[in-house]
Amino acid sequence: MRTALTRLLGIEHPIIQAPMAGGPTTPALAAAVANAGGLGTLGAAYLAPDTLRREIAAVRALTDRPFGVNLFVPATPGTPGVTPEQVARAQALLNPLRAELGLPPSPEVPPQADSFADQIAVVIAERVPVLSFTFGILAEEHLDALRTAGILAVGTATTVAEGVALERAGVDAIVGQGSEAGGHRGTFAPDAASAERALVGTLALIPQLVDAVRVPVIAAGGIGDGRGLLAALALGAVGVQMGTAFLACPESGAHPQHKAAVLAATDEDTIITRAFSGRSARGIANHFIEEMRAHEAEVAPFPVQNALTRDIRQAAARADRGEYLSLWAGQAARLAAARPAAEVVRATVEQAERLLRQLGAVEEHGM
Repeated sequence: MRTALTRLLGIEHPIIQAPMAGGPTTPALAAAVANAGGLGTLGAAYLAPDTLRREIAAVRALTDRPFGVNLFVPATPGTPGVTPEQVARAQALLNPLRAELGLPPSPEVPPQADSFADQIAVVIAERVPVLSFTFGILAEEHLDALRTAGILAVGTATTVAEGVALERAGVDAIVGQGSEAGGHRGTFAPDAASAERALVGTLALIPQLVDAVRVPVIAAGGIGDGRGLLAALALGAVGVQMGTAFLACPESGAHPQHKAAVLAATDEDTIITRAFSGRSARGIANHFIEEMRAHEAEVAPFPVQNALTRDIRQAAARADRGEYLSLWAGQAARLAAARPAAEVVRATVEQAERLLRQLGAVEEHGM
């Protein structure tokens, strides 16, 4: 299944393993997908520059094939910062949940270190083949530096307008992220109202995005097998990005409770929430989300809320308490299985090719 994506990235199959920051996308997972012919990606948004450098080296020790790194675009200068009152309100909401886990109330939150410039410097210095990014558009200076280094830039869009803006900025390809996708919404605007307007389904988003831009479009959101891959190609995409399909793989670094929740999930079990991080994200509903649902307007903005909930998530991970973990997953979670990443890639491609042959037979015989 050669497409413009396989030619652009130098891979065998038009499949990208979605970057899932916070632990799921390990070097082992990225390398396994790369060795299987797809594009593995490190979700590096929360990694310190030195850690990122080590993880890139770990991927290269496991594969000689192309792979990618994903980063979050920082807020634009002039974006209002969080106020002490917002932090106090968020702490007050979280303290009862801390008490349930035996944690002290209102822990001091360290200042948010801005390491983005250092992270992207590592990507450029290491000549990582692909840099993908979300939450906005990279600064012109960073895009220029990537081009100079021969690194492909892939942006994330949740609307046609975002895709057009990415193309205008000079990206090499665009991931069109439908509302079915798990994890953080890639929408440029962090406020809840804008994020809600950007909840466009994959089936609707991809053909409109393909019509509006000239660069290759990659479909993401609700795609978990070969049927989704073939459908995305029919919509005009050049390939797919899948995340939830890889969460339960043995190479995934997702917590065992997270993997178990994905394998048990149905199409009705996910919800979009700001409770964990301050930005809209889709995950499996649990006690934490339900407790915070009535108060989401009071949570602190990203990334402060993410820092405020860190002690809760870490304690829950240590205690095997899935009801307090951020169980990010998409609406196609039911399609996920606990099998090696290479098998996910192989089965996806084989199913798509088999269906393509069947459709050809239908057309030939008029059935």
